[in-house]
Amino acid sequence: MRIIAGSLKGRRLAAVPGDRVRPTSDSLRETLFNVLGPTLDGARVLDAFAGTGALGLEARSRGAAFVAFVEQDPRALKVIAANVAHCGAGDACAIIRRDFLAGARGLDGFDLVLLDPPYAIDSLDRVVARAAECARATGRIVLEHSRRRTSPEAAGKWRRVRLLTAGDSALSFYERDPAAPEPPL
Repeated sequence: MRIIAGSLKGRRLAAVPGDRVRPTSDSLRETLFNVLGPTLDGARVLDAFAGTGALGLEARSRGAAFVAFVEQDPRALKVIAANVAHCGAGDACAIIRRDFLAGARGLDGFDLVLLDPPYAIDSLDRVVARAAECARATGRIVLEHSRRRTSPEAAGKWRRVRLLTAGDSALSFYERDPAAPEPPL
């Protein structure tokens, strides 16, 4: 596993030992970031269910100003820390030990929320709804999931605007419905 493009291109990333963490393949990551294009310059990115941190580090390599990694597995947290250090990205990253579904308190204002939950997770609806709490109104949410599972069409004011499949995986892209009113402050 390596960083595909950007300032950290070619950096090899460590993997979590065992089979509990399924990292996003290089080819799927390349597809994801080709779709996102140049929208990452200066972005605040949340990498939830971060695993190895590959998605967030790819975003940082492609111009994201800040990346927060949320993960609860202690082994994965060690790997994320090692990968962030190996990439020299520690000054622009935060690693947060938390069950993402348990609460998003303090996680808000992100331009891009990247979600890679376990493929067998009970509720993709809850995952996308929690991500919606973290994203700015003008932000984007991307959910990686098994192509055999249907991703939610909507989560509150957020609508799925694109669905891509590749192999056993799928990427669902969400944007806030522009007709939806701003939530009260």
